[in-house]
Amino acid sequence: MQASRSKQQGFSYIELMVTATVIIILASLAIPLATWDQKRRKEVKLRVHLQQMRDAIDLYKRYADEGRILLEDIDQMGYPLDFETLVEGVSVSSPILDPNELQGESAEGETFTFLRSIPVDPITGEPTWGMRSYQDDFDSDAWGQENLYDVYSLSDKKALDGTYYSEW
Repeated sequence: MQASRSKQQGFSYIELMVTATVIIILASLAIPLATWDQKRRKEVKLRVHLQQMRDAIDLYKRYADEGRILLEDIDQMGYPLDFETLVEGVSVSSPILDPNELQGESAEGETFTFLRSIPVDPITGEPTWGMRSYQDDFDSDAWGQENLYDVYSLSDKKALDGTYYSEW
């Protein structure tokens, strides 16, 4: 009986082929899951960047409506002129309650930056974004350059949910 055991050393060729086939099948299932997870992570990052930029635009608008930011042009409608305005910052003063109270006083305040930098679009890999003015149509692809009302991704790809990134 020990003589028959000593002859059975190692694996047969068929056992090795079956094992290799199982490993290949498992690896082929894992690769699409990793690709899907990477795309999902980029989508989450895109949503975060869009929300940060839109929050910065909304805060600028709120400060302008409160009179804390003096607007250079009436066509701005209280929105920043461009991304550079949000990154470089503007002079923000305390809220103006009555314009008559400012006689002889300066309304200048501290410089407030709304964004540290223009975020990189995780889908395109570039720090460029589509922009819309308040005067533009809600689905416009061209920026009217009057002000910065909204931002969107310039990617023409589809998201996991079937929508286009540019529609977010």
